[in-house]
Amino acid sequence: MSAEFGVERAEMLLREWTSNESLVKHGLAVACCTEGYGVREAARLGLHDEEAARFAELYRCAGLLHDFDYDRHPTPQEHPFVGVTFLREQGWPEEILHAILAHADYSGVVPETHLDKALFASDELAGFLTACALVKPRKAIAEVEIASVKKKMKDKAFARAVKREDITRGAELLGIPVEEHIGNCLRAMQEHAAELGLVGVTG
Repeated sequence: MSAEFGVERAEMLLREWTSNESLVKHGLAVACCTEGYGVREAARLGLHDEEAARFAELYRCAGLLHDFDYDRHPTPQEHPFVGVTFLREQGWPEEILHAILAHADYSGVVPETHLDKALFASDELAGFLTACALVKPRKAIAEVEIASVKKKMKDKAFARAVKREDITRGAELLGIPVEEHIGNCLRAMQEHAAELGLVGVTG
């Protein structure tokens, strides 16, 4: 993928189109999770070095761009269709556009590729893990554990906007237990805690 359609450009578009910092952080969090799955899939496919890096970059870009139009066009009639139309006109790879459409269960596009499934699976979970971190005493993602995430998933009053069924369905799409899916995304976000503003407060 050329630099014109790389991670820097994707993040720039996210920030250009999004004034809500929480939405920016959500895009970054989903990107961390999807990139983690891209790295795993590249290894499974036997890709190495630059080829593996380019493969994982597709996943990160999909995460960064999946909601980039949401701040301006939040309705189901417009999101993610406005953004995808813009990206297509710009020449972004179709596999990224397909994944963005497939992450919206009302778009009529179903998750087919591994990238589609990784993005769908990561979207709601990234938001839920952020919420789990922010209720910790230090507001740190490092304090979040898989068991506590599973417990909070059963508490319908906690982060009630997060669709639990999408988290479990995402794990099913990826063919892994939900505990493994939570662990994968949790580690990815912990590795990027500073970027996500989830290192935590001191004192």
